[in-house]
Amino acid sequence: MVQRVDATAETTASPERVYALVRDGATWPSWSTLDSFELERPGETEREGVGAIRVFRTNRFPKPVVSREEIIELVPDRRLGYALLSGLAVRDYRAYVDLEPVGGGTRIRWHSSFRPVVPGTGWLYRRALQQIMTRCARGLAEAAAGNS
Repeated sequence: MVQRVDATAETTASPERVYALVRDGATWPSWSTLDSFELERPGETEREGVGAIRVFRTNRFPKPVVSREEIIELVPDRRLGYALLSGLAVRDYRAYVDLEPVGGGTRIRWHSSFRPVVPGTGWLYRRALQQIMTRCARGLAEAAAGNS
């Protein structure tokens, strides 16, 4: 069964500022739940473009996790999409960070879908990923506004 996770946050920063941060994997450890970043493979036409594989590590999950993610979609100042290649017992994981101008700032919507590898564990991954995604969206909003 497909599981879905959805988190939102708002910031006073422009979509351009938010997009610059979410596009640059090296900034993620400063505003997300992740501890480190490594670029495993550059993108097809630019360093962190479509096709790039980014590796993130964290020790904050119940156990250390190394996740490999491929950038699958980029819409300047509006969207970054990625697919999880490894790191969690899920398959068909796709996530998108959508940016929408609101007032003088930006609404961040970080959402994903996946299927659990082990039947009956979807709710557990959904709950954990909801907390992580919410913290990431809020951290991105704060960092973009200069509050981190």
